[in-house]
Amino acid sequence: MTDRAPAIGDPDPVAMLRSPSYLVLLVFGALIGVPVAAVAYGFLWAVAEVQQYVFTTLPDDLGFDSQPGWWPILPLALSGLLVALAIQKLPGEAGHKPAEGFKTGGPVLPIELPGIALASFATLSLGVVLGPEAPLIAIGSGLGVLAVHLLKRDAPAAALMVIGGAGSFAAIATLLGSPLAGAFLLMEAAGLGGAMMGVVLVPGLLAAGVGSLIYVGLDNWTGVGTFSLAISDIPPASSPTIAQFLWAIAIGLLAAVVGAGITRFALFLQPIVERRMVLLMPVVGAFIGVITLVFVTATDRTSADVLFSGQDQLGPMITEASSWTVGALLLVVVCKSLAYGAALSSFRGGPVFPGMFIGAAGGIALSHLPGLPMIAGAAMGIGAMTVAMLGLPLVSVLLVVLFLQADGLQLIPVVVVAVVVSYVASAWLKPAPAPTPTSVDTTV
Repeated sequence: MTDRAPAIGDPDPVAMLRSPSYLVLLVFGALIGVPVAAVAYGFLWAVAEVQQYVFTTLPDDLGFDSQPGWWPILPLALSGLLVALAIQKLPGEAGHKPAEGFKTGGPVLPIELPGIALASFATLSLGVVLGPEAPLIAIGSGLGVLAVHLLKRDAPAAALMVIGGAGSFAAIATLLGSPLAGAFLLMEAAGLGGAMMGVVLVPGLLAAGVGSLIYVGLDNWTGVGTFSLAISDIPPASSPTIAQFLWAIAIGLLAAVVGAGITRFALFLQPIVERRMVLLMPVVGAFIGVITLVFVTATDRTSADVLFSGQDQLGPMITEASSWTVGALLLVVVCKSLAYGAALSSFRGGPVFPGMFIGAAGGIALSHLPGLPMIAGAAMGIGAMTVAMLGLPLVSVLLVVLFLQADGLQLIPVVVVAVVVSYVASAWLKPAPAPTPTSVDTTV
């Protein structure tokens, strides 16, 4: 029996951990966190800048006193055209189809990066109701794989898997503001477990940690700000009550019904739009704009409550819940759900934040009924709708805690009940998922 040092391509996870090659991957994982975090930070900054220009500065420059209610139809239709061209003309179909569920998949090929970046940027910056998490995961993976190819073109598949995963960790940590949150999201979505989880997790955590230092440094340098999910100045939550546990069951069931409706609407539209994308995707974008116009006209609120991912609007809605009428809350749930389903059908982005916003709005609306405090309703709604759309129960609970901090910890018992009920009910109500590639079991 020889004392050969196992190569990183060996299938045995323990052998991989003991391999000198794995130590090299650890160092490389730390290094890849630097450029990936910088790219992710720049991507999010650019999206925010274009959103500000298109929806605020440009209408003002054109002489409007404020943004006209019909204004979003124009950039949303343009977004549809740009995304359709990126999907059809660039390699890789611009990433995975969000209507088919949140997927991490295997390592992203570098040749697919331009399509992913262009389609997601056109989606996010021009107001479509999707989030940046899925594109950032793909971009981070693609940059990691590209770096490996530049150093060693014939690198083994395991090396591509580990460094691609490390790039994804660094990118999503930039968005979520926490390496641990990013790790939970990727681990649960990819189904990692056993010894292989440690093989992929350790370089990823290292890349995310280094990336966190980088984007803190970028904040100090640019003054743009870091990206944090925490909501400040929220009312304190009381201890859960029996009434709140009963509300958790009801909210879980309602979220499952709403989530199934959104998913089925998206899957219904998807094959129709895919037959003539260049013609029909601008129509889908315009449809989202018309929905927004209906909401703005009926409520006198801004288009931002329906457009975008909802990440930036979620905090103000909770802290200023008293300024929302029940009618406005119910209407924003309906309008954003329709816009969200339309966006899922064909655009490119992530499903996390729109679902959270819809859940919070629904929970706040229900809090006008007896036995349900506002912050508890929002917390249960966020968790229940997140799991209805993602199918990731642990992440759904964690995101509530990240957003609501101490309140989230106080309300964990009822949030867990709402999440579990929604998770189980969604399994009955939503369409059966498409077969998952076996590679997902061991990759991020």
